[in-house]
Amino acid sequence: MSRENITIKDIARELGISPSTVSRALKDHPDISQATRDAVNELAERWNYRPNPIALSLKSGSSKTIGVIIPDVVHYFFSTVISGIEDVVYQQDYNMILCQSNEMWEHEVKNIKTLLSSRVDGILASVAKTTSDYRHYRNITEKDIPLVFFDRAAEEIDTDSVVIDDETGSYKAVNHLLRTGKKRIVHLAGPPQLAIARHRINGYLKAMKEYRLTPQDVDIVKCDDIESADRLIPALLTRTPRPDAFFAVNDLTAAQTLMIVKRHGLRIPEDIAIVGFTNSQIATLTDPGLTSVDQKGFEMGQIAARLLIDRIENRRGPVQKKIITSDLVIRGSSSSR
Repeated sequence: MSRENITIKDIARELGISPSTVSRALKDHPDISQATRDAVNELAERWNYRPNPIALSLKSGSSKTIGVIIPDVVHYFFSTVISGIEDVVYQQDYNMILCQSNEMWEHEVKNIKTLLSSRVDGILASVAKTTSDYRHYRNITEKDIPLVFFDRAAEEIDTDSVVIDDETGSYKAVNHLLRTGKKRIVHLAGPPQLAIARHRINGYLKAMKEYRLTPQDVDIVKCDDIESADRLIPALLTRTPRPDAFFAVNDLTAAQTLMIVKRHGLRIPEDIAIVGFTNSQIATLTDPGLTSVDQKGFEMGQIAARLLIDRIENRRGPVQKKIITSDLVIRGSSSSR
């Protein structure tokens, strides 16, 4: 007999017992004798029997599995979110299928098809920065499968979400720069189709307005990765008057900007101050250390996972929009004290 795709019926036939007895023995049911349980488990181990999760989900109506879609698995923030999700998921005896969109709409669509084919009970997702068509997400909710967005939410979809207070966090960062005497602050922004990018721009504008400063269009620059910083920052440093601060949409962009500014012989923070958004490990490794808005990824992952599992198991109740309060962690890139 081939030992591939072994079923309960194969084990039952070999031992001369019923499939239902095998099933209960594998679950350690007290009605089954210890000798039978031992025989079943020994043969299942020897034949490398594994339950078919899809068959189980068809029978029970639940796979006890959730899907998670993230834009970038190597990004520090998303890795901390995953840790938070895992912390809750495994405590609740669920499994997790992790998918990566690589910031591509096409991959995101395929990820969702894969998860739906795997009969997951619910999906946690953070939107790719190239996504502007959300029909694939609407398809999830139309199938009555719980969907919770984290960090990057598609605001067009009426479903649960967990985000940081992006606008307030941005406001805190820019207000801090203004209080240190900086006035010519350039915002290195994310793609405008992302809600988090728009909210962070709004926070930047709110803080500037309170100081009666009116940024020009050229003061908000689409620059959200290392490559963009390498291409754009040197030209920004040639402006007259020169910017005296940069507020970046994420820490990687901020850290690269810090390196470029130093290569141009400028002092940080005296000549140019720099603030990021994430409070990742890189913020403690730059010289000087990088001031950054703490995005609290682990906490976000925990809250999102709890919200999804509660929605899976209870279903009822209004849509929940949970907002986590950010903290500004001040380091040497914006303060000489």
